[in-house]
Amino acid sequence: MRNSFIIISKAIRGLSVSKLFQLLQLFFTHPLFSFMGFWATMKAFAIAQKKFPTTASSNGIGNAFRHALWSSLILSYCAKISSVEKAKKYSLDMTNLHEELFPNSDLEKKMDLHNNQIGVNLFLQMLPGIHRQFFETSFLVEEISQKLNSAKIVEHLSDDFGVELVYLEA
Repeated sequence: MRNSFIIISKAIRGLSVSKLFQLLQLFFTHPLFSFMGFWATMKAFAIAQKKFPTTASSNGIGNAFRHALWSSLILSYCAKISSVEKAKKYSLDMTNLHEELFPNSDLEKKMDLHNNQIGVNLFLQMLPGIHRQFFETSFLVEEISQKLNSAKIVEHLSDDFGVELVYLEA
């Protein structure tokens, strides 16, 4: 977890003033959600690094796992203190902002946004069976790990991303 904090803090320090302002605007709009989102960021990064040490920070299958876990954890944590609808909106706002603050190629951005949405959808599908106050990280890790069995490699923006996790060939 310490390594995750160091990597994330270096990334934040590298932001331009305008990008830092966008991040602060999100924080001050929803400070409690932002703390939960930061914790989810660190947790998702640490879990992904442990499970996929070579692809969690690249565009491989570990990255698909990390993005889906990240968005679902933000939603899960925020839904414990607010409505699921507000938590979902914040999760997507935070993960979409990440793509603006740390730009990638168009294909990488589309892939990351798609995997973020898959994580949100997964949480929402699981929610009726588990009260949101009792939702555990391990539930999400297990379900997303299973979804990796049907993950697809994409190569072009025109590829059909469907309802599966997607990644770029490493």
